[in-house]
Amino acid sequence: MDSIEITSDLISCKSITPTNDGAIEKIEKILKGYGFNCKILEFGKGSLKVKNLYAYLKCGKGPNICFAGHTDVVPPGNIEQWKTNPFISTVKNGRLFGRGASDMKGAIGAYLEASLNLIKYKKKFNGTISFLITGDEEGDANYGTKKVVDWLGKKKIRLDYCIVGEPTNPNFLGEMAKTGRRGSLNGVLNVHGKQGHVAYPERALNPIPSLLEYCSKLKEPLDKGNEFFQASNLEITSIDVDNQVTNLIPSEAFVRFNVRFNNNFSSKALISLLKDRLNMVGKNYNLEINVSGESFYNSSEKLSKSLTSAIYKTLRLKPKMSTSGGTSDARFISNICPVIEFGLVGNTMHQVNENVKISDIKKLSKIYFEFLKKIFF
Repeated sequence: MDSIEITSDLISCKSITPTNDGAIEKIEKILKGYGFNCKILEFGKGSLKVKNLYAYLKCGKGPNICFAGHTDVVPPGNIEQWKTNPFISTVKNGRLFGRGASDMKGAIGAYLEASLNLIKYKKKFNGTISFLITGDEEGDANYGTKKVVDWLGKKKIRLDYCIVGEPTNPNFLGEMAKTGRRGSLNGVLNVHGKQGHVAYPERALNPIPSLLEYCSKLKEPLDKGNEFFQASNLEITSIDVDNQVTNLIPSEAFVRFNVRFNNNFSSKALISLLKDRLNMVGKNYNLEINVSGESFYNSSEKLSKSLTSAIYKTLRLKPKMSTSGGTSDARFISNICPVIEFGLVGNTMHQVNENVKISDIKKLSKIYFEFLKKIFF
């Protein structure tokens, strides 16, 4: 199978989270044709039901190399601003246009082609090639990779190494791989007061001055980073009072914030620190916390060296090993095996007219092929 054909076929699926539109089944059909054992896993209910796929081909007792990714995409946005139909792959000037071309149907096409080429190259390799494909990465990710990882654990299926095909390269192929990610914590701080007339402040308690003090404490530096990660940072994203008049002291005020934290903290330790800082101001608040992912770092030298060596052999480039950026499904997989992220160039992902170089998809497929050879042979 050709990586460009596969990518184009997947782009034709309007797989906007959590809709599948046949994308998972297309991959399943390809893999079954090459002898892979395939299991479609559905999680969630009603309109939130999500299809996922775990597929594997075992040819020995060697390591299980897993390629992970997602078929779901973000909405196309303003259709009138697209130069092409976002759900019909179109080639222009050596570039493939379509929603998901970069993030990340192109990478799926590349690692499917690479894996099938390895089977043709040497049918008896010592190990397992597997695929973990979800339809719930761009959304809340409640019924995607997280659930599949739980299912793998219950079935006692072990992954030894994993590559996630996220578009890690900012500007050109081979520029950057992700060896870890910072964690993400969302918080809502509700500061209590007492409603009253502005002319009688002694009869009320204005929560806004306290809120500003709480914000000041929250914004104090968390750490200075380390050799693998930049400093953790807390960003206040919204301050809300819901007061449309000028003669009323409000009864409460809210602040919303997000923390991207490195591996100096666990989420539990970070929450404890934030509460300690808030308590230095007072205790007239409620704090709601949602942790969407812990920080992680890939410590497998074999995984990193095998990938960087494959990149160098194909492109004559040495990628920067980075932990920058947002979260990805690698945060779930890192709980069960070493994981690294490497895919296409991401400078148009989620944008109108998303596109990638056709030559980059082919080169990425070759990189994945060389990676498999280095692991298995």
